[in-house]
Amino acid sequence: MRIDLHTHSTASDGTDTPAELVRNAAAAGLDVVALTDHDTVAGHAEAIAALPDLDRPLTLVTGAELSCRVEGVSLHMLAYLFDPDEPELARERELVRDDRVPRARAMVVKLQELGVPVTWEQVSRIAGDGAVGRPHVASALVELGVVPDVSAAFTPDWLANGGRAYVEKHELDPFDAVRLVKAAGGVTVFAHPLAVKRGEVVPEEAVARLAAAGLDGIEVDHMDHDEPARARLRGLAADLGLLPTGSSDYHGSRKTCRLGDFTTDPEIYGEITRRATGAFPVPGTGGTSR
Repeated sequence: MRIDLHTHSTASDGTDTPAELVRNAAAAGLDVVALTDHDTVAGHAEAIAALPDLDRPLTLVTGAELSCRVEGVSLHMLAYLFDPDEPELARERELVRDDRVPRARAMVVKLQELGVPVTWEQVSRIAGDGAVGRPHVASALVELGVVPDVSAAFTPDWLANGGRAYVEKHELDPFDAVRLVKAAGGVTVFAHPLAVKRGEVVPEEAVARLAAAGLDGIEVDHMDHDEPARARLRGLAADLGLLPTGSSDYHGSRKTCRLGDFTTDPEIYGEITRRATGAFPVPGTGGTSR
């Protein structure tokens, strides 16, 4: 059983539409995929509608990746199987989304001041209907030949946390995020906690406090974690009683990772679904009625 619990579509900063994403997940041989767009659930309905037309069964886990900040450090919180209509969590997601456009515009201004001929119209075109974010600005830098690929834009020279063109945005306190997701019946997993290339990382002491506050898991197997980082995180998960997950963090053609590059153990997935009460995985029947 192959399970990928972290992917993005055009509802945020991926390049596959939600329907394309589930089709590509099935084609990649996945049995379970989670759609976790940044601070939005806008892609869920389209992804669910595409499941019956797949060539093989695929189960969809609905979720989101929530933008958070603790002690001045940004972090991402994966939230799974929560009730999307729970009003307090929905309101916080909306606040984060509403701040994305002015933040991206401010990054464009900073880049222009650095001599980069990027425009808001270019970034807006790249983002399309998705929730605009740094990867869209990074893609503009790639188009202009400023950097060779999106990953190269996430450095101190450009868009990394604290970088020359970085602009802060409204972000949730992660302790509030854990509380809100739990109140909505969901499960929380700290995404790529040792992705040091992205900037400063959250200290282990703060992870321990999040675990005590109800955090369910940490993402261990991820493209931004080398082997020593994965071993360290696996030990931390064991020490704190957290569920260790693995995921691709797939963004379509915007990143080099592929669906299923890293996966979650079926027993861990089973525990996630057992803890969730706000929503349930959506089983697809693709290929069974043809």
